Amino acid sequence: MENYFDVTNYGILGDGKTNNTGRLNVLLKKAGEKGGIVFVPPGQYVTGSIRLYSNTTLYLASGAVLLGSDWKEDFPVLDRDDLGTVHRCGLIHAEQAENITVCGGGKIDGRGWFWWDDPKQPRPNCIAPVLCNQVKIENITIVNSPNWTIHPLCCTDVVIHGISIKNPYDSPNTDGINPNGCSNVRISDCCIDVGDDCLTLKSGTEYTPLAKSRACEAITITNCTMLHGHGGVVIGSEMSGGVRNVTISNCVFKNTDRGIRIKTRRKRAGIVEDILVNNVIMDNVLVPFCVNAYYCCGKTEDKEYLFSREKQPVDADTPQIRNIRISNVTARNVKLSAMYILGLPEQPVSGLRVSNMDISMHNEEQLCWQPVFTEPPVNTCMEGIYAKNIRDCSFDNVTVQNQNGEAIIIEQGENVRMDGRQVYGERYV
Repeated sequence: MENYFDVTNYGILGDGKTNNTGRLNVLLKKAGEKGGIVFVPPGQYVTGSIRLYSNTTLYLASGAVLLGSDWKEDFPVLDRDDLGTVHRCGLIHAEQAENITVCGGGKIDGRGWFWWDDPKQPRPNCIAPVLCNQVKIENITIVNSPNWTIHPLCCTDVVIHGISIKNPYDSPNTDGINPNGCSNVRISDCCIDVGDDCLTLKSGTEYTPLAKSRACEAITITNCTMLHGHGGVVIGSEMSGGVRNVTISNCVFKNTDRGIRIKTRRKRAGIVEDILVNNVIMDNVLVPFCVNAYYCCGKTEDKEYLFSREKQPVDADTPQIRNIRISNVTARNVKLSAMYILGLPEQPVSGLRVSNMDISMHNEEQLCWQPVFTEPPVNTCMEGIYAKNIRDCSFDNVTVQNQNGEAIIIEQGENVRMDGRQVYGERYV
């Protein structure tokens, strides 16, 4: 078949030593011209950044491993001024392509240890399509990513299915799957075990023109398992373009710091809205659900304004968090807080509906440990639900067991209902 390309017929060696970057890129360009399949048989293939073109499938057979090159020049800087920061091309890169696929039973080993010793330098992601349409990533394993593992940027119609991701727990910034400014994304049947957030929805910052130009929207996350990591499913802190219309269902979180987490701050702008979380199991997490509108991120020179607990004027740069539905959640062996919500006094978290949530704290207090970030506060350990600056919210059939202190505390709440009963005043216990 003229559109089928076995890499071993083109001088590409799977000996674990030969650098195949140049030959693979030539072959992939040829395949793109014909709309073809590039087949990688069993072997270990060393490569730097390789580019996929429209109507191309990269098929990694079971036993095939792409090994990230240890020569950093094999990962050139992505030449786009609208990214806002310096990015290197991903190990598998695509730009303004459509109908591209990475699939098969094979593996990508980013060999991130060549990069982790200097976390401040720009590092490549493993799979990084930019401005692409109809992207499919299926049934492969990815390990040791130098940076974020799968990072679609401003892409549409993205399917990520049956992926296994494993990065060391202490590897810096090695998120699992990070759709950024993407729409129509389905992530299903994945197992993610990483050194940062397992799955994060982003839409740029105030300093990234391309990413913040598009909302991250129409996202489905289902039947996934999140192991370790700072957060299971995280929204933000890059959310200047907004995140909306998200469904998270039938997922398991085990040993993550947070389960579902939303983080932002003043001047970041953006709206997080219409988020549905349903049928989720969590075990041994620090906090099952966390919202923090005082998250310290990016340039924070004006700290007195950014992190003031006093009400500030609302403007176009004030972030909003609204219309979140959480139902049918079971969390066991929770360590720090059953739920922690901290909105802005000038822009409270609004329209939060929590129902059928059953949380039990860990029965050994000495196992608690303090997180790096201050949500919950560093003196929190095995406490119940705490919410401050919320409006038009309800909690129905929510139980908390084995906590220290009260089960639920609401401060500066407006129109808050517990099991259908209106809560009056500024504090409820």
